[in-house]
Amino acid sequence: MPLIGVIFYFSKSPRFIPAPIIKAKVFALIILTIFLPILLFFLLKSMNRISSIHLGSTRERIIPLLIYCLIISLVIMRVFPGNELIEPYFFLVGVLGSAIACLILAVLKFKASIHMIGVGGVLMFFIALSIHFNINIIRSIALIFIITGAVASSRLHMRAHNALELTVGFIIGVVPQFISLNQWL
Repeated sequence: MPLIGVIFYFSKSPRFIPAPIIKAKVFALIILTIFLPILLFFLLKSMNRISSIHLGSTRERIIPLLIYCLIISLVIMRVFPGNELIEPYFFLVGVLGSAIACLILAVLKFKASIHMIGVGGVLMFFIALSIHFNINIIRSIALIFIITGAVASSRLHMRAHNALELTVGFIIGVVPQFISLNQWL
């Protein structure tokens, strides 16, 4: 979710941002949001804290979500501080809000769809960028709507979630992004 949103931002932003800065920020984001979580997954699996990558129970989700919240906080503080690029900063603040909400629900033993949280957040960010920069990205937004439907269908087909968990996940993805819009839109 963070990587897709940030790459899309850099590709559509009318602002001049030097290529070395873009590369450095994307590289840092790849390391912190892809490679580090993969390494931590293997660490948690070897410590028997999780049984599989599917995180089937709410109990298994708590530690990975807590770690993800810490990673996103680090990205916000070090890679995208609020005084540099305001749009990705508030996008990541929304991502952190979604992760915290999902963590709270996991503690309360409710399994919201993390996949739907991701596509919902990205969808709202794309819509907000379209409005903010006054650009026509209707094809990208339509593609994300199709991806959202495909993700929801696949989660239902695999019986990983029910309709309520998918709906709550989508809402948890959209609402923090919508709330953060007040700060930058």
